[in-house]
Amino acid sequence: MEAGKILLVEDERKIADTLRVGLAEHGFEATVAYDGRAGLKAFGDDTFDLVVLDINLPGINGYQLCQEIRKADTHIPIVMLTALSSLNDKIEGYDAGADDYIVKPFEFRELLMKIRVLLKRTQGQAPPVSTTLRAEDLEMQLDRKEVRRNGQAIHLTAKEFQLLEYLLRHKNRVVSRADIALNVWEIDFDTNTNVIDVYINYLRNKVDKPFSQKLIHTQVGMGYILKETS
Repeated sequence: MEAGKILLVEDERKIADTLRVGLAEHGFEATVAYDGRAGLKAFGDDTFDLVVLDINLPGINGYQLCQEIRKADTHIPIVMLTALSSLNDKIEGYDAGADDYIVKPFEFRELLMKIRVLLKRTQGQAPPVSTTLRAEDLEMQLDRKEVRRNGQAIHLTAKEFQLLEYLLRHKNRVVSRADIALNVWEIDFDTNTNVIDVYINYLRNKVDKPFSQKLIHTQVGMGYILKETS
């Protein structure tokens, strides 16, 4: 039984072929592209359940490819492979629209686990209907991926949008860093990483800083809350 169709974009042929064989052994059908442009063409030519792509690709790099795929499909899970492990590299990947990130070298079973988790979370999920989320003068249009505050457009990256959506859906309730990691990044973060704190700060700079009323608050030792005053 086929477990799913995966687009694998990796310029190192030995790694790509090894991953393709491993995925096939676990029931996945993998289409392999060896550069960014070939990957983009393959994505346009077929339908996939998940994308695995390397960052350092010839033609167009992984960040650019991820952005192009995300423009065409806002829901398909994307896993990035890279030898780059700094916080800034990870943030750039998430900003491009990646759902998860795996650093080379890695064990195949780690990639397999991430693939299965992402597919399990997305299977059976319908695209969001036209919905508006509000808190005070902050408004989020889910269908158009637009955010406004007091009528002023706020431009967010893909991951910032997902984080703000989660906070809005749980407004007036404290959400922990672990809750955010699981529901926005869909992974369990290393407790030593500050990726979530960095993104909360990004949101504050865009959503709160230009306005007198602050909506996003820190609950020390507990997490964060998007809180209305009324």
